Amino acid sequence: MRPDPASRTIFIGDVHGMLDELDGLTKKLDLRQGDRVVFVGDLIDKGPDPVGVVRRVGELADRYDIETIVLRGNHEDKHLRYRRNLTERPGVAEKQAETAPVLAEFHAEAGEADWAIIEKSRPFVRLPELGMLALHGGIPGNFETFPETEEEVLSSKGKERDRLDKIWRTRFIDQDTGYFLGLGKAREGDPFWAEVYDGRFGHVVFGHQPFMKGPGIYPHATGIDTGAVHGGALTAMIVTADGARDFVSVPGRPFRVHLMED
Repeated sequence: MRPDPASRTIFIGDVHGMLDELDGLTKKLDLRQGDRVVFVGDLIDKGPDPVGVVRRVGELADRYDIETIVLRGNHEDKHLRYRRNLTERPGVAEKQAETAPVLAEFHAEAGEADWAIIEKSRPFVRLPELGMLALHGGIPGNFETFPETEEEVLSSKGKERDRLDKIWRTRFIDQDTGYFLGLGKAREGDPFWAEVYDGRFGHVVFGHQPFMKGPGIYPHATGIDTGAVHGGALTAMIVTADGARDFVSVPGRPFRVHLMED
C-alpha cells in the first residue's frame, strides 16, 4: 500500500528555549493527525524558557495525535553529561556548573518528566521512505560508514563514542582529512561539512549551524537552524510522502543568556 502523498514529516530547527516562537510556528503549521514532527536538537539553552519548550514538545503528541521525535543536540548532550556527573563524578559536575551556571539552573527547574524527554532524545533518525537522514550537527568527511542503529551510538564507549558523537557537533572539517574540527579550529580552505558531503548516507536534514538568511540548501543536505534565538527565525521544513518540500517560519528575537560554547 502506497503512503498517503499528503502525509507530512515536519522537521523543526533549533528552538533554544524560544517557547513563544515554537507556539507560533506550530499554530502556523496547522498540525493534524498523521503528521510526524522531528525536532533536530537543541531545544534548550540560550533562550528565555528552555524547560517550557521541553514541556511543550512533550505535549504535542497528545494534543494533536501526532508522532514526535526529538533528536539529541550538543546542548542536550551537555546537560545529560552534567546530570550523570552529579552522581558519578560530582567534582567534574561542580566544575561544569562553574563554567556554565545554566546547567545547574536547568537541572533545578526540570522535573523527571522533562528529563525523560531529554533522555529519550535520539542521536539520529533514518527516514528511508523519504531518502533522508536527520541529525543535529553533521557528518565528518572521514566517515566511511554510518551507524545502522541508534544503539550503536548510545552504547559506544571511549574513542568510538568520541568519534560517533561528532554527529551532533560537526560544522567545519579538515580540507585534507575530512576530520571534525572543533569550534574556532577551522583554517582558510576548510569546508563546512555539507559543502562537500556526497549524499552517501541519504539527504541529511540538520540543525546546529545558524543560517540567518534562511535555510542552508546544499545538494545533499538541508540546514534548518535559522537562528531564532539570535534574531533570525524559527523554521520548519515540511516534506510530504511524494517528496515535495516547503518551508514555514516565524520571526525570532535576539535573546542570548548564559552563553555556552557550541
